[in-house]
Amino acid sequence: MNPNSVRFLQHQAASLLLYQDVLSGEAGAAFVQLLDTLYRHDKPSACVYAYARWFRALVAQGQSWQDYLIQRLLYDDNPFSHQAQLHPFETLNPTLVQAAQDDLSALQHLATCGGPTLSQWVRQVTKSDSSLVAIPDRISEHPVQFGQTWKESLPDLAAFHRQRGAGTLAQYHVLRWSDSRLQGVPVADPVRLSELAGYESQKATLIENTQQLLAGDLALHVLLYGSRGTGKSSLVKALVNEYGDRGLRLLEVRKSQLYDLPQISERLRNLPQKFILFVDDLSFEEDDDAFKALKVVLEGTVTARPQNVVVYATSNRRHLIREFFEDRPRPSAAAEIHTWDTVEEKLSFSDRFGLTLTFEPPDQRRYLEIVRHLAGQRRLDIPLEDLDAQALQWATRHNGRSGRSARQFIEQLHPQLNTEATSDDPWNA
Repeated sequence: MNPNSVRFLQHQAASLLLYQDVLSGEAGAAFVQLLDTLYRHDKPSACVYAYARWFRALVAQGQSWQDYLIQRLLYDDNPFSHQAQLHPFETLNPTLVQAAQDDLSALQHLATCGGPTLSQWVRQVTKSDSSLVAIPDRISEHPVQFGQTWKESLPDLAAFHRQRGAGTLAQYHVLRWSDSRLQGVPVADPVRLSELAGYESQKATLIENTQQLLAGDLALHVLLYGSRGTGKSSLVKALVNEYGDRGLRLLEVRKSQLYDLPQISERLRNLPQKFILFVDDLSFEEDDDAFKALKVVLEGTVTARPQNVVVYATSNRRHLIREFFEDRPRPSAAAEIHTWDTVEEKLSFSDRFGLTLTFEPPDQRRYLEIVRHLAGQRRLDIPLEDLDAQALQWATRHNGRSGRSARQFIEQLHPQLNTEATSDDPWNA
């Protein structure tokens, strides 16, 4: 091991101006620590420990050192990636571009020091002839392919950010609002639009409104109202699986976070992506002031509404604010002069959504239509008469006729039919 080689890599790691966070993960921090122990090489046991920490971090993610670095730099949120998502590469500040090029060169030098090299260096320091398992060097397929010279791929990297965004927005299509920041959802609901049947007109209307959003036109806020289990939430989630590659992002906002909606909207305003703020199962208690924060987003203020943000909310209640009979004004009511104004504000809150889609409970015909659609997608081999009869029995014994009941019926029927087909197979006799 040449100490000068280790010292050179230490300088490359320390020289990062924009992409310091690439090395802030567990594997990156372990790599820096390993270089330090190798350069001092006064404690062989410390070198082995640092190598084990680095090895364990990469193996846990199933990555090579090169793939780790590339993934981290692709989804790093820094001044270059942020500006590249907003402006064409040719218009970026030359100083910013030069800093990004230098960082890519430094990261490429670090990438050349992979598992085989580090394993050999540690054995030399410890003066051990025993084998030390090395992670093979490998570069897999990535959205940006880095050639022989990484800095020459900077225009391609900028184009990636221009299309996909920077940081969390580039890596995830579905996000949550948590601790006043955007948080990616690694495993999102994979439901697709093709899987949803029975409410075709509602689906078509919502798709058309979403396509307006993607086209840069002013789309409407939407309230999806109806019975439980009719697929309202699934329809919204399926949109991002259909149009995520076109820049659509789904941001889940819980009811307790509605006070943050104005802040969220302003943060998203100038980003190139299009956002659905998804509020599921929305309703308010009588004295709940959270609806006022939502009303600000729906109706706007003196500040222009962000054209890349819409609210899609689902609810089982047509009137989102609970109203009681005692709320209605009586001749003897003396607490408020304009009592009807208060009642009207409660009842008309849902009207502030530009579009309301109603999902009525499915009748028997629609329920069986959904069942047949799902069975066709799973390619279930069962006579239609038997399918219908079993589906109606399932609805009677369980949660009634709904899209959710249809899906649950098919999910339990599918493995049952596979088991019967296997037992009837003569080759298994």
